[in-house]
Amino acid sequence: MARLEESYASLPSDAPVRLAKRTSNLFRGRTALTAGLDVSGLDGVIEVDGDVAEVQGMCTYEHLVEATLPHGRIPLVVPQLRTITLGGAVTGLGIESTSFRSGLPHESVLEMDVLTGSGEVVTCKPGDELFDAFPNSYGSLGYATRLRIELEPVQAFVALRHVRFDDAHALAEAVERIVATREWDGERVDGLDGVAFAPDELYLTLARWTDEPGPTSDYAGQQVFYRSIQQRSTDRLTMLDYLWRWDTDWFWCSRAFGAQHPVVRRLWPRRLRRSDVYWKLVALDRRFAIGDRLDRRAGRPQGERVVQDVEVPVERLTEFLAWFDREVGMRPVWLCPLRLREREWPGYPLTGGTTYVNVGFWGVVNVGPDAPHSPRNRAIEAKVSELGGHKSLYSEAFYAPDEFDRLYGGEHLARVKGVHDPDERLTSLYDKVVRQR
Repeated sequence: MARLEESYASLPSDAPVRLAKRTSNLFRGRTALTAGLDVSGLDGVIEVDGDVAEVQGMCTYEHLVEATLPHGRIPLVVPQLRTITLGGAVTGLGIESTSFRSGLPHESVLEMDVLTGSGEVVTCKPGDELFDAFPNSYGSLGYATRLRIELEPVQAFVALRHVRFDDAHALAEAVERIVATREWDGERVDGLDGVAFAPDELYLTLARWTDEPGPTSDYAGQQVFYRSIQQRSTDRLTMLDYLWRWDTDWFWCSRAFGAQHPVVRRLWPRRLRRSDVYWKLVALDRRFAIGDRLDRRAGRPQGERVVQDVEVPVERLTEFLAWFDREVGMRPVWLCPLRLREREWPGYPLTGGTTYVNVGFWGVVNVGPDAPHSPRNRAIEAKVSELGGHKSLYSEAFYAPDEFDRLYGGEHLARVKGVHDPDERLTSLYDKVVRQR
């Protein structure tokens, strides 16, 4: 904390307060950083005590799980990528296969310390105005430096069932049954997500924690997890490998770098098959426009990057996927059911008692000369709003100010920001996620 406070004090009084971080899981542009807060001492686990952990805000989930698994515990929700930080998942949201029963990461926070724009460290709890406005604020209210979170007991292994559906409607009905009963065909379901490979080929992956001994698969080696979903109906992983099953190949996005080709995969060091490595390659592509140059050389239309996660009510999932196939045409897509645990949150106002399905899609669509205007992304925003859903803000956004405030509790956020950042040292949420492109 001393380094953090010293770095804050050293910032020019008119300089925006930002984190001096080298890594990020954001997919939107950031202005160049001249100076930032030193958070290098805030990346550890302070204590694991039964079903509670006390953790520093910049601790990655990779390191957090390393500390909790020896105690037979994990956070209630562990986002898919290793280098997502706990503070980042709380201020920017996160989701995973336990979200159908445990909601979002911020819902299992018991207490946290927040460094505000005024330089004050405020301890807050659920029900406090700062705490309740913090989720989905993306640093516009401050940065979490310490958090106490709930943990849940787990077993050593995870048994998987990959259940195929021939249409989205049947899958949506199955999601509603599992959310209601926490089981499928009489067997408990602890984790639930899915993949839609085509309109007539969709899967739900049902996970069950277990101590039953037996052989396990290794998808950090030569095999690729998402392909196994189509190839086998059951599987078995260690708990650690299950948590990071999507990280090794960045879901399926590693194929863009050739990392799934058998020859390349044998040569690509195992320790470098990680999402943060692929993200650095993406950053190089963005810096030097490598993909755009290859498209031009191959005579392909100019590409629009479509990297988004959206939540739609489960009863509108079929409609959204049908529209998505017609208008965007990107497959596969990830499906992850979500239900708030107890109450609603002003900055990401999903409706309590409603089951949503997160639809994640990440890639490039060759749209032609209109690509710089992001027509597909804008159409996705409009469709999601029409269906009563919400879009995550880790990637590019294009909303007009009034619509943005309506969708993301802008009036409430501004009121809380006025209390804890009266001099506006922190960039506003709208400027962060819309204007700074």
